[in-house]
Amino acid sequence: MPPNADTSILRNRIATNVKDPTAFLDGNDADAATQSSLRSIKGLKGTEIAIDGVIYDIADFVHPGGEVIKFFGGNDVTVQYKMIHHHHAGKQLEKMKMVGKVVDYEAEYKFDTPFEREIKSEVFKIVRRGREFGTTGYFFRAFCYIAFFFFMQYTFSTSTFFTYNNWYESGVFVAIVFGVAQAFIGLNVQHDANHGAASKKPWVNDLLGFGTDLIGSCKWNWMAQHWTHHAYTNHSEKDPDSFSSEPVFAFNDYPLGHPKRKWIHKFQGVYFIFALGLYWVSTIFNPQVIDLRQRGAQFVGIKMENDFIVKRRKFAIALRAMYIYLNLYCPIANNGFSAATVGIIMLMGVSEALALSFLFTLSHNFVKSDRDPMSAYKETGESICWFKSQVETSSTYGGAISGYFTGGLNFQVEHHLFPRMSSAWYPYIAPKVREVCKKHGVRYVYYPWIWQNVVSTFTYMHRAGTGAHWEMEPLSGKA
Repeated sequence: MPPNADTSILRNRIATNVKDPTAFLDGNDADAATQSSLRSIKGLKGTEIAIDGVIYDIADFVHPGGEVIKFFGGNDVTVQYKMIHHHHAGKQLEKMKMVGKVVDYEAEYKFDTPFEREIKSEVFKIVRRGREFGTTGYFFRAFCYIAFFFFMQYTFSTSTFFTYNNWYESGVFVAIVFGVAQAFIGLNVQHDANHGAASKKPWVNDLLGFGTDLIGSCKWNWMAQHWTHHAYTNHSEKDPDSFSSEPVFAFNDYPLGHPKRKWIHKFQGVYFIFALGLYWVSTIFNPQVIDLRQRGAQFVGIKMENDFIVKRRKFAIALRAMYIYLNLYCPIANNGFSAATVGIIMLMGVSEALALSFLFTLSHNFVKSDRDPMSAYKETGESICWFKSQVETSSTYGGAISGYFTGGLNFQVEHHLFPRMSSAWYPYIAPKVREVCKKHGVRYVYYPWIWQNVVSTFTYMHRAGTGAHWEMEPLSGKA
C-alpha cells in the first residue's frame, strides 16, 4: 500500500504557511467567516464536526439516525458523511448550525463523479429510498443467530467440560461451536446494526449493535476503527486496519528497505493465519475499553474525547466485565483452574477469532487489490474518486448463500460502496455494480468461490512479506 508514500503530505493537517485564512474561502464564504470562527481541524470542540471545511455545532441537532452522530464530535467527517448519506444534497446540511470554517481542510477524495452518479442511479432503481434497511429475511436470520448464540452462551458458561456422556457435550465441541456462534453475531447482527443499516429505527440499530460487546469486543471502539477503515480503505496512513497487525505481520506491501518491513515478514504467508487466531486474546484484555480511545483511529487523527464517548465508558467496562465473568470465570468455577480448562477457553476464543478475522482479511488483501489508492493524489495533488477507490481495494466472492453465513461480507465491494445499506440487498445489486464498473473501466475483482479468494489472499500475504512485488524482473529492468 505505501509505495512512495509522502507522509509529509498525508500528515500535514494544519496549514502553517497561510497568512490569510480567508484565502481558502470564496467571496460569499469570506463574508460569512467574518461572523464565525476560523480554526484548524484540531481546534474543533467536542460538539462540533467539520464537513467540506465548514464547522457545524451538533449539540442540539436532532439527527434522524439517532445520537450516534455525536460519536464523531470533534472531527472532520467529510468522507464519513458522504459515504453513508448517498441521497443527501446541500439542503440537508443547512439543518445544522454553522459556526465556523476550518482553514486546513484538504480534499483527498472527490465525490459526485460520473462513475458515482451512474452507479448510485442504477442501484437506487433496484433499492428505492427508504427500503435499504433490513428485510424480513434479514431479521429472521438475525433472530436465528441470536437464539443460537444465547443457547451456546448458556451451555458454555454452565458446562462441565470433562464429564459427559456424548461427544457433542465435550468441552472441545462446545468451545468450537460457541466460538462460531459468536462469530455469527459479529458477521450477521452487529455489523449491519453498527452501520445503521439494520433498521430505520435508531434504537433497533443501537440494541443490535451491542452484539459486539456480547462477543467480547466493544461497540464504540469497533465503530471508531471500522468507520475510519471504511472512509479510508487501504490508505496507508489513515486506514487503521492496514497497519493494526504490525509489527507481527504486515498487510501493507512496503517497499524493500522500508523501516516497517521486518525480517520475520518473509514467513508471514505461513504464520499470519495463526496470528489471527490470537485476535480474541488481544481484544478481551485490551485496556482501550477503559477510556474508549481506539488507538488505531486515534493514531490517524480521530479524537475521542467528546461527552458522548466519555459518558459511555462505564457501560463499556461493565459489558466487558460481564463477558469475562461468563466466559472465563464461570468455566473455571465449574471445571477448576487447570491447563485443560484454560485450553478449552482458548479454543473457544481462537475459533471465534479465526472465523471473524480471516473473513475480514479476505476482503482487502488479495493479489489484485489496490494497495496504494492514494498514489495519484500523492503524485499530482488531484483528489481521487472515492467510489472508484472503494471498488478497487475490495473483493467479492460467492453469492447469496455465502451472504447468509457471512452477513453479506462476501459482497465486500457492494458493502464499501453502500455501507448503510443492509447486507440483505447486496446479492440483488451486485450484477448491476459489476456492469457499471465494466462500463467505466473500474477494476472489479470477483471470485466465484471462496477458496479462490483464500488462495489469492495467501499469495498476496506471501508476496507482501517477501517484497516480491518490488524485486526486479530479470533482464527487463522492470519492477
